[in-house]
Amino acid sequence: MRYRATVAYDGTAYRGFQRQANTPHTVQAVLETALSHIGVESPSIIGAGRTDAGVHATGQVVAFDMTWPHAIGSLDRALNANLPDDVVVSDVREADERFHPRYSAVSRKYVYRVYVAEKPHPLRRLYAWYHARPLDVPAMQAASSVLAGSHDFTSFGSPPAGTNAVRTVSEARWEENGDDLHFAIRANAFLYRMVRSIVGTLVVVGQGRMTGSEFAGILAACNRSLAAPSAPPQGLTLVEVQYVDE
Repeated sequence: MRYRATVAYDGTAYRGFQRQANTPHTVQAVLETALSHIGVESPSIIGAGRTDAGVHATGQVVAFDMTWPHAIGSLDRALNANLPDDVVVSDVREADERFHPRYSAVSRKYVYRVYVAEKPHPLRRLYAWYHARPLDVPAMQAASSVLAGSHDFTSFGSPPAGTNAVRTVSEARWEENGDDLHFAIRANAFLYRMVRSIVGTLVVVGQGRMTGSEFAGILAACNRSLAAPSAPPQGLTLVEVQYVDE
């Protein structure tokens, strides 16, 4: 039987979601270890998104195949009992055998968090990007409006496979709440480091060192060297993956 589940994790201690040969410190690896502890031989987890080292998730979706002879409601409890405190599984359910978290998804949503304050806060350092000086949020919002629609996003990332860098963005907006700035972006799929590169470049707009027209020009140029340095990983969270039946 194929099962799907939603996974939340604090990515601080991990080298990303995807299993890597040279380190056990990935989210996929600890999930597969938990499955092995409840009796699954050679477990294999499929994830909806390959989040980078230090990136968090509240809405990662995974799938795995196993035989579970008990009530399905006990499966998440069994998994969580074998997971570290910084990874939690919820909403475990049966899925069609053709369900694939990545290929079946119609959209993914990320939120990037920035905070602006006179001094950095030690309890926020792992979950947001600190800036000491105010950012021009209306200018950042105006610049981000060009992201909507289908574009070649080569200037902001590289395809995880193949050469197609065209992605369709359906949402790109900044929200301001006191000293918290949240950038929400939804697309059918993302390039490697695309969101962090976009945020890093939009922050340059917010600092007054780039115009919105220049940002649009970078998008149109399809030249990775023109974008600003990527925003650090700790501000980024995968919050939702949507499927056609939801």
